[in-house]
Amino acid sequence: MSNLTPTVLVVDDDDAVRRALMRLIRAAGYLVEGFGSAREFLDSGSPAECNACLVLDLQLPDLNGLELQRELNGTGRPLPIVFITGHGDIPASVRAMKAGATDFLVKPVSDSELLSAIEAALGRASQARASRIEIEAICSRIDRLTPREREVLTLVVEGRLNKQMACELGTAEKTIKVHRARVMRKMEAHSLAELVRITDKAGIPHPLLHPGPGAPTVTAP
Repeated sequence: MSNLTPTVLVVDDDDAVRRALMRLIRAAGYLVEGFGSAREFLDSGSPAECNACLVLDLQLPDLNGLELQRELNGTGRPLPIVFITGHGDIPASVRAMKAGATDFLVKPVSDSELLSAIEAALGRASQARASRIEIEAICSRIDRLTPREREVLTLVVEGRLNKQMACELGTAEKTIKVHRARVMRKMEAHSLAELVRITDKAGIPHPLLHPGPGAPTVTAP
């Protein structure tokens, strides 16, 4: 399966329904793969790295759709899911949507309704993949920093002044300025605000973005 080509994964234990869904999805221009059970799908290998979504029947012979959704969510990289069921009820749809499903459709589903839901789910998959790539790129930049530059990065996004950093790290202010310039260059940031946004995406906490009640406003030097 290509990591870039949009792919729809259909899990439905009704062979006739699964084949009909696959024909429709293939005719719409997507790659499609079909599975007769949740276990067959899981045994096929994780598609989490792919630009893919899952069209999933709620009632399956082994794991049901909600159980499969829960298992996929546990991987940390869940697939966008469009649930299709002939046994849908309000509690099940609420649980599915709260767990991140993009749609919950009750059979019979019109072709246009299904394809619209698939388009939305693949859009979410594409956004998630782009976000992962961006975060990986940021982490790669952080890996290029020396241990001292990482210390400076942490203090910069905390809003410390150069003289404060020099005092805390036991070095000269001019040395801090050199480290700070290197951090900005390696992180590919052109301003403190941009550096804050970049580090926040990488999961580095700092008080500038989430100040506590009554916290003072910090002005960059």
